[in-house]
Amino acid sequence: MKRPRIAILALTLALALAGTAATATATTAATAKTSYTAVIDDLMCVVCHEPLNVAQSPEAFQERQYVRQLIAQGKTKSEIEDDLVQQYGPAVLSRPPANGVNLLVYIIPPVVVILGIVIIAFFIPRWRRRAREADASNPQETHALDAADAKRLNEDLGRFA
Repeated sequence: MKRPRIAILALTLALALAGTAATATATTAATAKTSYTAVIDDLMCVVCHEPLNVAQSPEAFQERQYVRQLIAQGKTKSEIEDDLVQQYGPAVLSRPPANGVNLLVYIIPPVVVILGIVIIAFFIPRWRRRAREADASNPQETHALDAADAKRLNEDLGRFA
């Protein structure tokens, strides 16, 4: 009789702890502040087209001040980026949004790398096999030097020794 009670007690305790952990995680996520550097690293100055964290134009200073105001209001990084896109347009983002034609920017490089690896993996064994077959079919001939060439070679080597 004690074993079922202990099992039920253990299960209840585990569920209570899991619920407490989930509540603590949700509370922490809701109250976590957005980092200025985390936001500013992904933005561009719309005037000079440089990363916002290094741009020195007056517009860049205004954009950075606006980001600080939004952080002070408690907005998340995505909310801040959405607000900046509404105000300045998509040019304010350092990375293009992953939709429409811009999606190609995210798809093409990995496809090219994978295609290159496949081509290399396919063709290198064939090239090596062909080279081995060519070596096997054409044994290298050894050429003996005649007496005059051998004498001249020894004289030339004697000068450098």
